[in-house]
Amino acid sequence: MPQHTRFGMLNFSAIALLLGAGQCLAATDLRAVVDASVKPLMQQQAIPGLVVGVVQNGKTQYFNYGVANQDARQPVSEDTLFEIGSVSKTFTATLAGYAVATGELTLSAPASQYLPALRGSAFEHISVLNLGTYSAGGLPLQFPREADNTQHMLSYFQRWTPAFTPGTQRLYSNPSLGLFGYLAAHSLKQPFDQAMEKTLLPKLGLKHTFITVPKSQMNLYAQGYGKDGKPVRVGPGAMDSEAYGIKTSASDLLHYVQANLDPTRLEKPLQQAVTTTHTGYYTVNGMTQGLGWEMYPYPVPRDVLVNGNSTQMAMEPHPVKWLTPAQPPRADTLVNKTGSTSGFGAYVAYVPSKGLGVVILANKNYPNEERVKVAHAILEAMQQ
Repeated sequence: MPQHTRFGMLNFSAIALLLGAGQCLAATDLRAVVDASVKPLMQQQAIPGLVVGVVQNGKTQYFNYGVANQDARQPVSEDTLFEIGSVSKTFTATLAGYAVATGELTLSAPASQYLPALRGSAFEHISVLNLGTYSAGGLPLQFPREADNTQHMLSYFQRWTPAFTPGTQRLYSNPSLGLFGYLAAHSLKQPFDQAMEKTLLPKLGLKHTFITVPKSQMNLYAQGYGKDGKPVRVGPGAMDSEAYGIKTSASDLLHYVQANLDPTRLEKPLQQAVTTTHTGYYTVNGMTQGLGWEMYPYPVPRDVLVNGNSTQMAMEPHPVKWLTPAQPPRADTLVNKTGSTSGFGAYVAYVPSKGLGVVILANKNYPNEERVKVAHAILEAMQQ
């Protein structure tokens, strides 16, 4: 069982014996690196609370800053629940991978095969994989306002026509990944929320990860804050659960990272599911697109990682180069994903070949560039 401690309880001598001298920073040195990155950022961006979790070869540490709620002044901890926005897409992709592993879903099949309501639409010629890799032909970043609800989302897809040939361009899209997850759950003959909360999350060993936070856990649910500093939490929307609905803690999210670093601990279908999400399907601007996850050859320069998580990458179409055959998971990669809601910002990055991972959760949405810089500095420091 992987160990985890709060900072200040870490026995560095024991780590040195286990990992070898020079393979990781002393706890005090890592604290200095995290402090130097996080404290100025929180002041600059007016972030009320932020948690950094790191893992190195199974050993976890947490660095907690600020408060979960400005009124109650409740300090954040590794158990505080945060909205993780589009990091949820990696969970959705893992559920789809599980459906593939159990023989219920075929990525190359047309989307309409799994949802009769899509027959006769453009989705007769758009694959499940196109949806999972944002290459369906130009589905937008968000649903139009009139379609951003459960009642009208399917009619939106029925009427939608591609702006360019499916499979030729990447355009980051909540409707695309949302429909991907919707079809995956449909193939499992379960509503999405049920498939996630009753099947996938328990199989991953995640006990404090939710789509709907239960009343018994609401005291751990951080208050998010908007750009204006006012309290805000995520609201309902079309396929919100699939695209950006997960709430979790740094502790649970780091446990999830460890499952991705070493999936052999999981049952066989989940091992295959993780492999499916880490498979490279195409390249675009130096990034390799997986399912949910985005990957880079490691080591990766900070500027490359910043550019890959930029507003331009999220908002504009980019031509893709498909990998034929698809590229099996590689250990020498950095795997990452950002996520945001109106009041929260999240970032996850890990390096399988090094056994390293970092999660950063905050109860304010702030620029992706700043998240990447902090994570990159921490990962670099952990190898010194």
